[in-house]
Amino acid sequence: MQEDNTNKIDISLSEDVAQGTYSNLAIITHSNTEFIVDFVAMMPGMPKANVRSRIIMTPQNTKRLLNALAENVHRYEEKNGTIQDAAIEIPIMANGGAMA
Repeated sequence: MQEDNTNKIDISLSEDVAQGTYSNLAIITHSNTEFIVDFVAMMPGMPKANVRSRIIMTPQNTKRLLNALAENVHRYEEKNGTIQDAAIEIPIMANGGAMA
């Protein structure tokens, strides 16, 4: 029997990227052709924070990410219970973006 490799992707993960980057704030903006997600690490009591990572995606890939995140949150909550969302107001930014 022959194995079907048409839907397999060989992905490598370097050691430094595998360590990850901590973020507790995401600022999302968009244009008609792309979505930009800036990941920020806010430290308590600090009035300033720097963007730690920026991801730029097409609208189509952004929607795929949204659906994949929703599916994974659903699976997580089925196994571990409902994630309690902090009762905070999410400000909308003037340029059409939002913070999460």
